[in-house]
Amino acid sequence: MNKTSEKFLQQLLEAPSPSGFEQPAAKVFRDYVKKDVDQLITDAHGNTITVLNPKAKFKFMLAGHIDEIGLMVTHIDKDGYIYTAQVGGMDPALLIGQRVKILTEKGNVFGVIGRKAIHHMTPDERGKGVKMDNIWVDIGADSKEDAQKRVEIGDPMVIDVPYRRMTDDKIVSRAMDDKAGAFIVAEVMRRLAKKKKDLKISVIGVATVQEELGLRGAITSSYSVNPDAGIAIDVGFASDHPDTDKKKLGDLKLGEGPNLHRGANINPVLEKALLKTAKKHKIPYQITAEARATGTDANAIQLCRGGAAATLISIPNRYMHTPVEMISISDMDNIIKLIVAYITEHPANRDYRI
Repeated sequence: MNKTSEKFLQQLLEAPSPSGFEQPAAKVFRDYVKKDVDQLITDAHGNTITVLNPKAKFKFMLAGHIDEIGLMVTHIDKDGYIYTAQVGGMDPALLIGQRVKILTEKGNVFGVIGRKAIHHMTPDERGKGVKMDNIWVDIGADSKEDAQKRVEIGDPMVIDVPYRRMTDDKIVSRAMDDKAGAFIVAEVMRRLAKKKKDLKISVIGVATVQEELGLRGAITSSYSVNPDAGIAIDVGFASDHPDTDKKKLGDLKLGEGPNLHRGANINPVLEKALLKTAKKHKIPYQITAEARATGTDANAIQLCRGGAAATLISIPNRYMHTPVEMISISDMDNIIKLIVAYITEHPANRDYRI
């Protein structure tokens, strides 16, 4: 990954974008790709739709969701402490002791999630699980009135943690799910722009919104795009760390290549064609079985209008829906290579019917 790409990735990951409030990250995405694509379209939902070769008849859609999990202000008590609800899903225990960034009309407000000191806990309290009802955010306010000068009910917030490179190949951040996928969409579109004379199809790269609330942005954008085929790029559960069950998750490791899938959500013609491309270009890959719908934007693409050929490519991810999601740079690079090769070699039409 070159320095320009990594700088974009860091900016994308650190830009707050809880579901429904994706604007800061969407702006980073749009600013990065707008000079390279033929069309950049936004909609009322917040999706960013980028297009190459728009006049071609066959439409191939790429989707990576740009929203992340987060919190929202639901109540401010008389002493100025803030109570929240989750945007998306996370383990409440992960929130204790975290710093947060609250997104307000006046700018960012910083706070911390506190808890009673362990010295004052009874043995029963120490053994109890953490619940959202017992979590509060402290912004240093002295009263409800003081807090209300800075935050409002409905303001969203994210955990305030930075991007970090752990090794030459491994990086860690909140919101890898799925800004890493949106990053790949942007990088693919920029690389394909340099090969536009070779494209025989129209390629539509979408940074979708509100995936964490039910694939909502992919539903609306795929309806607008009306693709013949598409690939969703999302993160997948790595099983190469303690306390995982490979019998349930499969054997998925960081650094071993793109995670391809087999199952009802995956068009078998597209699945076999991608495998053929990976083998031809000597791109490593891993396979995961999907006995049900994948729970990703691939669902929405597959069910768009009268149906489209869809598949999912996942980035192996440790510690999903935590502030320390970890992925491999080489896995992302290989996913980009695979998709660029597949689309560059795609004929003007392909029959994906089964």
